[in-house]
Amino acid sequence: MDKRLPPLLVAVFINIAGFSLILPLLPFYGQVFSASSFEIALLFAAYSFGNVFGEIHWGRQSDSWGRRKVFYITTFIAGLTYIAFAFAPNLWAAIAIRIVSGFFSGTLSVAQGFIADVSPPERRAKTMGYFGAAFSLGFAFGPVLGGLFAGEEVAAHSFYAPILIAGALSIMASIWCFIVLRDAVEPSGKGRPLPKYSEAFAFVSSEPLLSRLFVISFFGIAAFASMEAIYGLWSEANFGWSAKDLGWAFLAIGGGGLFAQLVLIGPLVARFGEARVILIGLACLVLAMLLQPIIRTPFTGVALMGLLMTGHSLAFPSAGALLSRNTPPERQGSTMGLLMASNAIGRIIAPPAFGALFALGMDLPWYAGAAMIALAAVIALQAVRLLDAKRAAAA
Repeated sequence: MDKRLPPLLVAVFINIAGFSLILPLLPFYGQVFSASSFEIALLFAAYSFGNVFGEIHWGRQSDSWGRRKVFYITTFIAGLTYIAFAFAPNLWAAIAIRIVSGFFSGTLSVAQGFIADVSPPERRAKTMGYFGAAFSLGFAFGPVLGGLFAGEEVAAHSFYAPILIAGALSIMASIWCFIVLRDAVEPSGKGRPLPKYSEAFAFVSSEPLLSRLFVISFFGIAAFASMEAIYGLWSEANFGWSAKDLGWAFLAIGGGGLFAQLVLIGPLVARFGEARVILIGLACLVLAMLLQPIIRTPFTGVALMGLLMTGHSLAFPSAGALLSRNTPPERQGSTMGLLMASNAIGRIIAPPAFGALFALGMDLPWYAGAAMIALAAVIALQAVRLLDAKRAAAA
C-alpha cells in the first residue's frame, strides 16, 4: 500500500462515521416536525441534492486546487452544517441545511481521484477496496454512536448530542487532512482552466463501457439509497424499533460491507474481473430485497440488510475501479465527480418516490428496488460482453 493512502483512509472513516451517524436518526428526527414518510424521504434526498453539485464542483476543483485543500475546507464547513441541523427550527429549514451539508460533503469523487493518483491501474480495484473498507467501517461505527447518544423521547433535544457529535467528527476530519494529508499529484493551479462540465459528459457518452457503468451505478445507488430511507420506517412498523435499535442494526449492515471489502472483493476481482464482480454484487442486492418482505423477522431483517450492504460493497467499488481504470489521468477528477453527481441524482429522485410507495404499501419499495437492480444487471451483462470483445480483439 502506498504510504500516502492511510491518511486518506482515516479521513474517509471519520467523515463517513459522522455522515452515517445521522442516518438511523432521520426517520425519528422527521417525526419531531410531524413529517410524513414522503417528507422523511425528502430529508434523505435533500443531502443528495446538494451532493450533485458538490461532487461535480469539488471533483474538478480538486484537479486545480489539489485534493488536500479541497478536503480540509469542505469537511470543516460540513461540520458546521451539522451543528446548524441540530437546531433546525422546522422541517423545511432542516431540508435546506441538509442540501448545504450535501454540497460540502460531496467529496467522494475527490477521494477516488486521490486513490487514482497513488495507485497504478492494475492495483486500482484492490485500492478501491481499501477505500470501501474505510467507508464501511465508518458506516458501521457511526449509526451505533448515533443510536447510543439519541434520547428515547421523540423531541428535538433527544437528537442534539448525536448530531453535534457528527459535526465534531467532520471538523476532526478537516483538522486531520490539514495536518497529515499530502497531495500525491501536483495541483494544476489557476494557470490551467478547469475542465468544463460538458467535457466529462461528452467523454463518458462516447465510451460504450463507461456509459453503461454510469447507468449501472445510477440505478443501483438509487435503489440502495431508497432502502436506507425506508428501512427505519419499515422496521419501526414491523418490529417496533427505536433509533437505538436501528443504530445496532446498522452495525451489522456496515459489517456486511466491511466483510465484502476486506475479504471478498480482492480474490473475486482477481479471479473474475471487475465486470463479473459487479454482477455478483447486483445478484446479492436483488436477493436481499426480494426476501426481506417475505421472511420478515428481526434477525433476518438485519441479516438481509447485511447482504444488501455486501452486494453494494462488491458492485459499486468495482464499477468505480473499472471506470477509473478506463479514464485518462487528466480526466480522473472531473469524470469521477460526474459519476458521484449522477449517483446523487439517483439518491434525489428515488427515495421520495419510494417514500410515497411505502405510504401505499410498506413492502412495495422492496419489490420496486429489486426491479431496478434487475435492470442494472442486464446492463452489467452488456458491459461483460464489451470487455470480453475488447480482450478478444487485443489478443
